[in-house]
Amino acid sequence: MIRWRAGWFVVAAALILLTAASAPAFPQETSSDSPGIQGNEAVENILRQQEELLRGKRFSYDPAGRRDPFRSLYERINLKNMGPRPKGIEGMLVTEIDLVGTIRDITGGDVAFFMGSDNKGYFLRVGDEVYDASLISVDTGAGTVTFRQQVDDPRLIKPYRDVVKRLVPLEEMANE
Repeated sequence: MIRWRAGWFVVAAALILLTAASAPAFPQETSSDSPGIQGNEAVENILRQQEELLRGKRFSYDPAGRRDPFRSLYERINLKNMGPRPKGIEGMLVTEIDLVGTIRDITGGDVAFFMGSDNKGYFLRVGDEVYDASLISVDTGAGTVTFRQQVDDPRLIKPYRDVVKRLVPLEEMANE
């Protein structure tokens, strides 16, 4: 039995040596259309482009299927399943509206006045909704309103985040 295994070992070793001896050690390129020359040209092209980038002559960004790093992750998650936007303030995001003023209403609670992205004014009360959030509080004394956005982020403990909008005093607007 040992002789039989030794015989197979010798045959396998001979086949390996035979295939290794028949393969060329250094493949030779015969034509100018070979992949090696095209590869060298590609490497030179990449190096030339990198030098231009370092010198500030050009800018290049290839996303390669990745998300835009300047878009909010919250906005993308919230808008995924909501469908087309309706007209008016109901179709605007919290980030697209600006707080212009708050009004104290004795009979029906406080009211907030917003300027929409369409340059029209809108009045909202607690419980009213915009496209990606709902208004949960209006504080006329502090000049703030709070929206609650539903967020599907598994890293957060709460399934929502509160967005606070503040009035900007006229003195600060004049200094800008």
